[in-house]
Amino acid sequence: MEGFSYSDIFATKGIEYLVIIAFLATLIPFSVFLNKQVKITRQIQTALGILSVRILKIPLGLFFSRNHTWMFMEQSGTAKVGLDDLLLHITGEVKFTNLKNPGELINKGDVLTEIDQNGKMLQVLSPLSGKILDTNPILRYHPGMLNEDPYGKGWICKVKPSNWIADAKCCFFAEEAANWSAMELDRFKDFLAVTVRNYVPGSAKVVMQDGGELRDHSLSELPAEIWKDFQKEFLNLYRF
Repeated sequence: MEGFSYSDIFATKGIEYLVIIAFLATLIPFSVFLNKQVKITRQIQTALGILSVRILKIPLGLFFSRNHTWMFMEQSGTAKVGLDDLLLHITGEVKFTNLKNPGELINKGDVLTEIDQNGKMLQVLSPLSGKILDTNPILRYHPGMLNEDPYGKGWICKVKPSNWIADAKCCFFAEEAANWSAMELDRFKDFLAVTVRNYVPGSAKVVMQDGGELRDHSLSELPAEIWKDFQKEFLNLYRF
């Protein structure tokens, strides 16, 4: 037919185009499947409770002590004190005992309170010096609020500071606090790698997921002896 010309695609590079089209037709469904698998894997990790730096909360405006407490100066001049999110992800749900009473004086590094999980105890050291003004009444009938909202409704006590500037200088703030928390998480992994082998040989899966990921609330699965070692290595290490 005049006005038309024909080409045999198999006589040119048409076969290459067909191969590419076939490859893409295979690759696209595979890519969709792979992305779906990645999404599902992340959801499973969340459900299993994997402790990583990505899930830690580090609010701006708070001062973080090396002993895993935080403090915040209110406009009134009163300082709120609480436990940091990393500590609570390590321990799991805990209750308070022997909390200092309003009116008592406390020095930085003194035992402010103790936290208890089924008889396994940790002492919490005060990040500042001053006078106890109030304790959080919510925690008396809803101790779980400490884990649910550690920087909000889960605060421990209010203190009238006696040496705020000096006490705050020893704390981490903003981005520095985030970097420190990441290093503390790595240090905790190293601590478990050694300690668990010493006390509970062959039980790495109690605290580690497949692939080396750390389980959330991993300390809650471990005996009181390891809690005591954790006290020395993480909460008493910088006793003032």
